[in-house]
This record gives sequence, C-alpha cells and structure tokens, in this order.
Amino acid sequence: MQGDEPVMDIAHLGHVELLTPKPEESLRFFRDVMGMTVSGEKGDSVFLRGWDDYERYSLQLTASHTSGLGHAAFRTRSAQALERRVAALRADGAEVTRTGENFGHGESFRFRDPDGHVFELYWETEWYAAPPDRRPALKNQAERYPARGVNVRRLDHFNCLAVDVRACREFFQRTLGLRCTERIELDSGEEAGMWLTSNNKSYDFAFTKEAHGVPGRFHHVTFALDSREAILQAADTFLEAGVFIETGPHKHAVQQTFFLYVWEPGGNRVEVAHAGARLILAPDWKTITWTEAERKKGQAWGLKTIESFHTHGTPPLPDSKR
Repeated sequence: MQGDEPVMDIAHLGHVELLTPKPEESLRFFRDVMGMTVSGEKGDSVFLRGWDDYERYSLQLTASHTSGLGHAAFRTRSAQALERRVAALRADGAEVTRTGENFGHGESFRFRDPDGHVFELYWETEWYAAPPDRRPALKNQAERYPARGVNVRRLDHFNCLAVDVRACREFFQRTLGLRCTERIELDSGEEAGMWLTSNNKSYDFAFTKEAHGVPGRFHHVTFALDSREAILQAADTFLEAGVFIETGPHKHAVQQTFFLYVWEPGGNRVEVAHAGARLILAPDWKTITWTEAERKKGQAWGLKTIESFHTHGTPPLPDSKR
C-alpha cells in the first residue's frame, strides 16, 4: 500500500520454474499424465503450458542436481508498473538483477524474498500462438483441449516454505503491494501461514511455516482443473499411471480449495485443484485470521491430513536436519 491507495502493479502469476534431478521422467509426468503441452526447449529447460494459459508457457522444468523451486515469475500490468515495483524493491534494500534473453518473455528483474526464494517480474511477453494441429474451434481459447491425462487447464498458484512467514508477508505487501486474504497465527503470536493475491483471485501464492529451520524450500505448485469431478477423474489417472497420491481429494478449510496432492518423479509436490476458485471482489477485504485451535481441526472435510504434508518439501533436507 502507498498511503490509502492500493497498489495494483502486479497483474498475475506468470510461470513457475521447477528443478528436477530426473528431467526425462518429470517431463513425461507433466506432458503425458498432467496433459500439458511442450511449447519449447532452451538449455537444460523444457517449457510447458496448460491449454488455457494465454502466455507461451506457465511451467519451466529444469534439469538439476536437486529438486525445488528455481524461481516464480509475476507479470506486471504495464512497463511503468514494472519500473515502479523495481524501484520499490531497491528502495526497500532488495538486490535486483536485470535479466535478458528470456524464453517467451522480455526483459525481467529478479530478486530474493527474506527466506531466499527467487522471484521475477516482467512485462513484455509472448502470447501463445497454437500450431495448426493445436488450434481450437473457439478463437477466445488459447489452445485445443488436449484430451490427454489430467488435462491441466492453467497454472493457479504455488506454496513456499519459510522460516519467518510474517517477514515474507510484510516484504511482499510493502514492495509489491500484494493483499493478504487469509493467514494463520499460532497462540505464541508467530505467523504460520499467509495467502497473498495480486488481483481478484483468492490467492496467487502462499507461504507456510518451515518446520526444520531451513530457508528457501518449496511446498507445492498447483494447476487448475474445471470441476470437482475432474479432480476425482485425475485421481484415477494418477492411479493408472503409478503416480504416488499423497493426500486427497479433500477440501481445505483455508481458502476452501478442493484438492488432490501427488509427487512428481523429481520429488516436487504437485496439486490439482478446482478451477472455480473463490473471488475476492471487495477492494477493502478484511484478512481472515485462523487460530491455532481452528487449524488443529484439520481440513474442512475429508480424511486426516497425512503427516508428510507437514514435513515433506523440496529440495530434500540436509542430513543434519533429518
């Protein structure tokens, strides 16, 4: 916020880069099981998209010695908005690095949050142009429905782990003008979770408490499907493909997301969720705060949350923390 006027310079989540030590297996998972389309390759990275993502790609899959988040990127609302957010980051003391020669989008600027995760801002982008065999019947749709695997529609959100959740929330609110729609506060006063949005979606990303004191770790990335029934069908698809289903389908209390979590071959957690996410239309939305007692009740409904949901993250923990 700047004074009482909301800052709306960030338009939406653009793409997420996942690192994988098993690049071929991870590619098969996202292409053949998740039903995403490959839209290009560069260096050690393969770029994929959901059928309703309007940009060239929404997932960058990069071969690496380990797993985890490479970076998460947000598109701004204009070139001027990009300049304003870069200036705000630098004024806040963040080290901002200009990058060029980007696949699928123009010049960008990278920085780290207080926990060490890498974020990127950009404006100029390449809109996806479907080749003849992928052109849809409807011109207001980016690509033909794949009818393959889970049939991912679009990138929805992601969740990072953080040692100090509150510090990260305040950083993003202060520098990017993001709004906090919901949060978790423990009896001790420590913040255990926060959900931020740049637009009218209920959230673009979340941060939750890292249980082992290790900074820079990743919890999951989420892709949207069309309906709750599509989530149930996805469970059958994962079963037939031999994909490990960690938990779900259930319904979260926080944000009311209908969800299913799996692990892709590289070890990263992937969620598929109902695309009909809640909308936050009120410009003066009051942050919902969940107490420790309320969160201990678990999900809104469904089975008890599996323990690994609170302990597994990527990259793997160092041996000294296991």
